[in-house]
Amino acid sequence: MFCNITDFGAKGDSITDNTEFIASAIKRCADSGGGTVYIPAGTYLTGPILLVSQLTIYIESGAKLVFKDDFSIYPPVKTRWSGYECYGFSPLLYGNSLTNVSILGAGRIDGHGGAWWEVHHLLRKGEEYDHPQTKKIAELNTFLTEPKNTNLVEWSSQFLRPPLLQMYDCNSVTLDGITLENSPFWNTHFVYCNNVTIHNVKFKNPSDTPNGDGLDIDSCSNVRVSDCHFDVGDDCLAFKSGINEDGRRIGKPTENVTVTNCTMQNGHGGIVMGSENSGGIRNIAVSNCMFIGTDRGIRIKTNRARGSYIRDILINNIYMDSVLCPLAINSFYRHGVDKNDYSLNDATVIKVTDKTPRIENIHVSNVTARNCRSAAGFIYGLPEMYVKDITLRHILFEMTTNPDEKGGEPDMVKEPLFMAGEGVYCKYVDGIEFHRVRIETRQGPALHLENVINVELDHLIMKSKHRNTPIVTVKDVANVWTNQGSKEAHEFENI
Repeated sequence: MFCNITDFGAKGDSITDNTEFIASAIKRCADSGGGTVYIPAGTYLTGPILLVSQLTIYIESGAKLVFKDDFSIYPPVKTRWSGYECYGFSPLLYGNSLTNVSILGAGRIDGHGGAWWEVHHLLRKGEEYDHPQTKKIAELNTFLTEPKNTNLVEWSSQFLRPPLLQMYDCNSVTLDGITLENSPFWNTHFVYCNNVTIHNVKFKNPSDTPNGDGLDIDSCSNVRVSDCHFDVGDDCLAFKSGINEDGRRIGKPTENVTVTNCTMQNGHGGIVMGSENSGGIRNIAVSNCMFIGTDRGIRIKTNRARGSYIRDILINNIYMDSVLCPLAINSFYRHGVDKNDYSLNDATVIKVTDKTPRIENIHVSNVTARNCRSAAGFIYGLPEMYVKDITLRHILFEMTTNPDEKGGEPDMVKEPLFMAGEGVYCKYVDGIEFHRVRIETRQGPALHLENVINVELDHLIMKSKHRNTPIVTVKDVANVWTNQGSKEAHEFENI
């Protein structure tokens, strides 16, 4: 079945409300057992679009869907919001428990998110906001036992902004060619999905979009992302799997994901894993990507409230330019949800429980990162649970030479650590290998090791050494091997 929405009354004049016309075309396809809803060139104003199984939405070049910003037309639906299973405003384009759904074409989908962002900014200033829909959402969420004393800005008001596109518990989904922009919250969010293909898609949000992630893959399996472009206001591509007790209860990992041939421009992180990782994240392969001007390049973050694991990650053939920190791996991420959880910033060893996260088996190779502003790398475990088995091979980390560079935090740990043009910083790590790694700093050593065991250094190089600065500094380090057979060959200094 082929249904042109203009045959159902739709008008691409940017004025007509086409919600019912689009819904009628989708229903015709559903009644026929499946089909294609065709959106020709024009600007089509619409309310929420509910997808069905066996459906293709084809958005022609020159066609643009623009969503209305009337909050009252987005009813509460079951979702996962910032890692919690709960109810929130309906995603603008939404599919739940579907099979075989495709959104194709060279057209654009615009979330018209400005009004949603304004409410967020009001709430962040401490002002109150009330709406009939938020009352309904609050009633539906009375069953929730967490979060309690939360730092989630929207939680007390229940103004739980929706993503532009969300596929929830779906199988066999394809996105190809389209542009998704100006989302109220996260741009595109896949939850509990299997067999997902995302190809040649542009994810765009203004740089100041609050929580304006590009693509969030959340407790999904068998996902392929290729040839996409990201230019967003938060994380470009994020892997998640639920948060804290709620995420561990569901226990569904994000796994078996490949990402290749993508460009990330701006945003807080290029590829980010966590911090909502409580169902686990594993078997991720990222290759042939470029990160331009993102805050971090590859970022892995979790903390003592999350539990579970992030493991078996392969990163290969990456180019970065003007990032703050090209590689950040952090088990001590200081931003939690419960403001009363003081364990997040406790510097002492605490008991290992189901809340203790594990990061292990991270392999990074063939990376060139130039004009980095803060630190070349930042790997920081927990005193009771070290980050384990990190391999860095054939890498160039080159820091900016700008003497006025102020740098920043390579990542957010219990104590703010500000760096500007420095090398790789490692703390609480068990098993790290450097093979043909060149690190050029603006100041300081190429590598600092603290509370680290089992280190292998094979051709760790800093060609432009600073006067009286060793290549490696160490503190409380054990079991170091170098290819020359001695610490002195790599110019170590105990501090």
